[in-house]
Amino acid sequence: MGTGTEIGRVRGLGAAKSGVGHWWHQRVTAIANLALLLWFVFSLVRLPSLDYVTVVGWLRQPVAAIPMLLLIVSVFYHFRLGVQVFIEDYLHNEGTKLLALLALNFYALGGAAAAVFAVFKIALGA
Repeated sequence: MGTGTEIGRVRGLGAAKSGVGHWWHQRVTAIANLALLLWFVFSLVRLPSLDYVTVVGWLRQPVAAIPMLLLIVSVFYHFRLGVQVFIEDYLHNEGTKLLALLALNFYALGGAAAAVFAVFKIALGA
């Protein structure tokens, strides 16, 4: 039973077992995103109004800022993992694939950094 065809075993084709960690990270971040997004929606619904002063006041509290930071990191990491799979599956030219992965990493890191900076700026009262 088994591990593919005989020629596939000889060529080393089949499960490389390197994608399991990637798959696992996607599932964990998906569950984290779901929980944190539910927290975010319920927190906003409980606010008396959604004007600037109310939302900034809410986000200045550590009980709101910390989960918001976790949400930002989790969403951007999940986004990066998902787009990475797309790039690896559909871009076959190695040069194009490398450039796309570099652009993805810079975009995800830059977006997450900007969002984290904004939360820190609000939470620390600047």
